[in-house]
Amino acid sequence: MRALTITRYGDPDVLKVLDKPDPVPAAGELRIKVNRAGLNFAEISARVGLYPDAPKPPFCAGYEVAGVVDALGPGVTGWTVGERALGMCRFGGHASHAVLKVEQVQRIPSGMTDDEAAALPVNYLTAFHMLFRVGNLQPGQRVLVHMAAGGVGLAVIQLCKLVEGVEIFGTSSASKHPLLREMGVQHPIDYRTKDYVAEVKALTNGKGVDLVLDALGGADWSKGYGLLRPAGHLVAFGWANMVEDGKRNLFHVVREFFSQKKYAPMSMMDQNKSVSGVNLGHLWDEIEMMSGHLKKLLALVEAGKVKPRVDKVFKLAQGPDAHRYVQERKNVGKVIFDCT
Repeated sequence: MRALTITRYGDPDVLKVLDKPDPVPAAGELRIKVNRAGLNFAEISARVGLYPDAPKPPFCAGYEVAGVVDALGPGVTGWTVGERALGMCRFGGHASHAVLKVEQVQRIPSGMTDDEAAALPVNYLTAFHMLFRVGNLQPGQRVLVHMAAGGVGLAVIQLCKLVEGVEIFGTSSASKHPLLREMGVQHPIDYRTKDYVAEVKALTNGKGVDLVLDALGGADWSKGYGLLRPAGHLVAFGWANMVEDGKRNLFHVVREFFSQKKYAPMSMMDQNKSVSGVNLGHLWDEIEMMSGHLKKLLALVEAGKVKPRVDKVFKLAQGPDAHRYVQERKNVGKVIFDCT
């Protein structure tokens, strides 16, 4: 098989497509001939050496794939070779073939493209879990989501629109605001030219928001916590601010680490605020929970209520270009690899 490989930590040019033996599914696993695979900011962090769960280089990243089942492991039933499938893998998705646990694979609904199928698992599971399991989103609430035009951000927006009267605030560069408004964001905020804290306060008459979804990290978590109204909830689900200029800068990492707020239970109790963390990779063994979320999302896809937006498709050999594109936050929606 061909695999986009992080050969060492560093800038995007450390990515190389290498030939490797085809993986063989073990008991309880199946193999997918990958047509499309999703790219997430986690893979950017892994490339620069700032994703603690990733293997040591050289390794193939990638958490979500879509394609066709082409081999079954011993004891696997309910699947046949040739069926279209999507699923989540524990790394190894940015390749022509990937092996997955059968519990983490679902059939692709008719009418759903491979591009859309590969764009669904990580972003939409993250968004669904944050909004409905952790954040307990209710009608009429106010939600602030950072990196609103990215894959998770657009998933959050689509899912928020399924709840009556939710008011959405989203940070992004100004060029992405027309799309955000079209998708239902009432208050897009240009974080490059405006103080989003001041903007949110002004737009809410100083009351703040009910839910903050923050993948930026560090000092931004403190800002988000300060924007919560009573009974508000901050959900931290990433630390994009850790990555600077495409490389691992240890001074920058230390500075970011010490910029984070320490949350004390007594203080949160006094202020009637709460903080949660979401790391989809650490829910890997919560099969019932995650597969339940994914089945509900696929039902929403079939009902026409959810449709992943694919921004751009790159060949595996264009791995460095794809990483730069996401790292520089140029994407509006999901970036996908063509693994054929």
